Amino acid sequence: MEHFIVSARKYRPQTFKDVVGQQAITNTLENAIERSHLAQALLFCGPRGVGKTTCARILAKKINQDGTENPDEDFAFNIFELDAASNNSVDDIRSLIEQVRIPPQVGKYKVYIIDEVHMLSQAAFNAFLKTLEEPPKHAIFILATTEKHKIIPTILSRCQIFDFKRIGVKDAKEYLKYIAESQGVEADDDALHIIAQKADGAMRDALSIFDRVVSFSGKQLTRQAVTENLNVLDYETYFTATDLMLENNIPQLLIDFNNTLSKGFDGHHFVAGIASHFRDLLVCKNQATIALLEVGDQTKQKYLEQSQKTSQQFLMKGIELANDCDLKYKTSRNQRLLVELCLMQLASINYDGEKKNSKRFIIPATFFLINGKEIDPISTVSKPNPSTQVSTITQGTENTTETTQPIAQKPVVVPSEKPKINISAMRNKVSGLSLSSIKAKQEHLKKQQDRVVDKKDLPSDAFTEERMLEVWNAYVDKLDRKGEKIMSSLLSTDIPKLKDTTTITIELPNDTMRIEIERAQYPLLEFVRKELNNYDVTLTIDVNELTEKKYAFTTRDKYEKLKEINPLVERLRKEFDLEI
Repeated sequence: MEHFIVSARKYRPQTFKDVVGQQAITNTLENAIERSHLAQALLFCGPRGVGKTTCARILAKKINQDGTENPDEDFAFNIFELDAASNNSVDDIRSLIEQVRIPPQVGKYKVYIIDEVHMLSQAAFNAFLKTLEEPPKHAIFILATTEKHKIIPTILSRCQIFDFKRIGVKDAKEYLKYIAESQGVEADDDALHIIAQKADGAMRDALSIFDRVVSFSGKQLTRQAVTENLNVLDYETYFTATDLMLENNIPQLLIDFNNTLSKGFDGHHFVAGIASHFRDLLVCKNQATIALLEVGDQTKQKYLEQSQKTSQQFLMKGIELANDCDLKYKTSRNQRLLVELCLMQLASINYDGEKKNSKRFIIPATFFLINGKEIDPISTVSKPNPSTQVSTITQGTENTTETTQPIAQKPVVVPSEKPKINISAMRNKVSGLSLSSIKAKQEHLKKQQDRVVDKKDLPSDAFTEERMLEVWNAYVDKLDRKGEKIMSSLLSTDIPKLKDTTTITIELPNDTMRIEIERAQYPLLEFVRKELNNYDVTLTIDVNELTEKKYAFTTRDKYEKLKEINPLVERLRKEFDLEI
């Protein structure tokens, strides 16, 4: 088997021009060498795999060149590399200091490269201080580290510091493209882009990933091969998920999410990717920000096409929901359910309420069998009951009421000799659960009330607040006897007051109760006006949220309520190390 050399070693830069993504530093070092303005102590700091040691070796070689030597001369005898991770004692530094005194036999300078210098002990740093501040003329120290903050300030003050930056995705991709061409590998632009992104700014990591993927796929490097080998979610996953959200297709969205989990990805990774995908779509909305989109040319075109389908409001709301899910993920006990709820909310952002009978929804509509035909109860019954549905059959002057059961429980087939249902008339009716039905009912009741109020010569006798309370309580008792417990309870929430001679006011803790009473206010006013013999009476409903009671719904809420009543409960929990 032929000996294999990894790309990180095989393609290590030999000149400053070959160094990727560090032009500012390489230009500075070249100018310093040309002008003989090079410091004797340099500190190269930055993330791993960005070229710190490589630049140190190139610098050590370049300062010893005078133009007369062999171009392949590496001046190995003039370059000393010390790994501070394994040579971090005082004795190691003393041995180094003794070597510094000896001048070079070939070339002008001896270069000492100390890698991972932050690993030196405190005593070793102190032993190195004097030599680092006043080294011999032939000695140059280059210190390299990934953690500059661990180096003592006295060392930092004696060095000229160069901060290496992470290598950009574009620069890394171009270098990978050059290496792929050198090895005869046909690589997709998106495949190289994914490798560059996965490397996270480290060129050495990018080359290692490139070698691994080439070993997997051979001379044909595709995006599918890269995503499969690196176990990363492909762009197509998020493009498909976004399309399903725009279509309100919740079931298929949850199925795709389950498929993603089955491939070994966790929900946290998926929902974070959704947020990033929405961010990229938002970036494509403006021509000036498209440059912020770090993807390949083919993928960029897909982003531009999908961004035209999405609105800015959808993307902003989607990012908000996804980030909220991201923050709650680690603390959630049912993490899968949390992500699924987030996906359902995302798929409901653009829901317009007109697709209730769509087969794409999780809970399909319940149908009746009447004369062998399926009838949708939502569009035919004004007030459906969860267990039974009632439909009214009209023919001439006869009204017949019969009970039919949902097909999910027990299909009921109406005999053919029964009167036929006027389907066209039923289609014109609205659902009892819809907003249009509630609005129509309110308008109908208001018209009835207006017809009463508009009549002339109606009595308007004076009455007292005590008399008003008697009539009010009588109406509440009447509702209670009729079995309308909820409304009677709502009307008993507050004691009504007489604001002026004809205005009754009641104060409620929230808007939900106000809306319920407003729906039932017309029969209430009809009863009160009739009993008080005053048809100028009106009702005013105020909402004061400060009076709203706080109810304990969750286990934590209940515990906090108990702790308010008796603070010793918290002490008991701590003493016995109890969980809530």
